[in-house]
Parts: sequence; C-alpha cells; structure tokens
Amino acid sequence: MLFTTVLKDNKAFLRCYKKGRFCADSFVAAYFYPNGSPYNRLGITAGKKQGCAVTRNRIKRIVRAAYRLNEAEFPLGYDIVFVGRNDIGEKKTQDIERFIKKRLIKEMNKPVPKNNRSGRAKRK
Repeated sequence: MLFTTVLKDNKAFLRCYKKGRFCADSFVAAYFYPNGSPYNRLGITAGKKQGCAVTRNRIKRIVRAAYRLNEAEFPLGYDIVFVGRNDIGEKKTQDIERFIKKRLIKEMNKPVPKNNRSGRAKRK
C-alpha cells in the first residue's frame, strides 16, 4: 500500500474507538481519527462471532483489498480501523468498495463540528 502502514498497537485502536468518528453499514463499521502524520495507518478487526480463523482471515483480506483499490481517494493523516460485522463473510470486495466510496470517504472529508471535536454526541 502506498500511503498506509499497519496499525498494530492496542492504544491506537482504543483511541479510534473512543475519540474518533465512525461510519457504519450493516456489514462493516469504520472508525477514523487524525494521527498528525503524512500517512494513514490501517487496522482491521474481525471478532470470534464472525466464524473460525479461516473466515476471519478472509474478512481481513476482503477489507484490505477494497481499501487498497481506493487508497488514493482517502485523505492523509488518519488512523482507520475497520470492524467486521454480521454477514461480512458472505460479502465481496465490491460491496466493501461501495461502502468506502459512497459513505466513508465523504464522512472523512466532512469538517468536524466546532462544539464537539470528537464528532460524537455528548452524553448527559
């Protein structure tokens, strides 16, 4: 991948989950948080509920391939974590690509609201 490195440390994953913004579909969710570097970092997770190790690795391959095909369209300087959901194991790369093009990239290019820098609703 040209502009991307692998996101490995648990601290960065948790920062994306807690402080980052997200975009979700029925089969995949994506969390993203600015990292202040001139490249993106990509992390992919698939839980045990998705199936055996073969299925989880297939999910990771599908998401990685869809990301790689659309990598040039992503804004630089983000930590991005993809989380596999319910029926993602039965989806194809084109389905993930459609989600990335139509929803995720548009959401990442939106400005962050001034009153709420994290992009999430405040809890009372």
